[in-house]
Parts: sequence; structure tokens; C-alpha cells
Amino acid sequence: MTSWQIVRIVAGLFILLSLALGIPGSPLFMHQWWLAFTAFVGINLLQSGFTRWCLMETLLRKLGARQGC
Repeated sequence: MTSWQIVRIVAGLFILLSLALGIPGSPLFMHQWWLAFTAFVGINLLQSGFTRWCLMETLLRKLGARQGC
């Protein structure tokens, strides 16, 4: 698995988890401020799309993950 695949999988998991924790109708609801984390992940994905740089991807490469295409 390449570094960009890992980043997208983790981002997707973070978004789904924060939605489960932030939406009042969810059985896992904790507090609505978890939706701010969803926004943070979305903003990070948006900026990495424009700048082609993501901190997590850089860290994964240094930890030995293969570079994506």
C-alpha cells in the first residue's frame, strides 16, 4: 500500500468517526464539536489537493511507506 492510499483511508475513517461522534442522532454521539474535526480533515484534504503536500504523507514516507504514483 502506498502513502497516498494510507492518507486517504485514514482521512475517510476520521471523517466517518467524527460524524458518528458529532451528529446528535448517532448512537455514538458525544458532542457536536466533533464536527469541527470533520471540517479540519476536509480543509487539510483541500489544501493538499492544491499544494500537493500533506504532512501525514511525508511522515509515512519517512516511516517506510512506498511513495504513491
